[in-house]
Amino acid sequence: MNDNEVEMDPVVYIVIGRVWENEEALPEDAITIHAMLTAPDDDDAVRRTLESLSSQGFAEAELEQIGVMDGEPDDPVYEGAYQDALAGNVAIVTFNQ
Repeated sequence: MNDNEVEMDPVVYIVIGRVWENEEALPEDAITIHAMLTAPDDDDAVRRTLESLSSQGFAEAELEQIGVMDGEPDDPVYEGAYQDALAGNVAIVTFNQ
């Protein structure tokens, strides 16, 4: 195998934000979300996250942070989401308060 054939692991992004189920919701009605997905760049990760949230019925979204995962997470909350992201899906983890 030469340098041009090096197989790269996919980049898994994590996007952190808040969502609301309807447009009239108050700030304290927000649901914290962490989205995990693969994407070629930050812009595509944000676009795919917003599309996924919209398709799940969320009326409003406020994305606050984006980062790149540096491997499979140790926290069991994220294990399934990470595997879904590697499979090409947008995995949304919600934290109801």
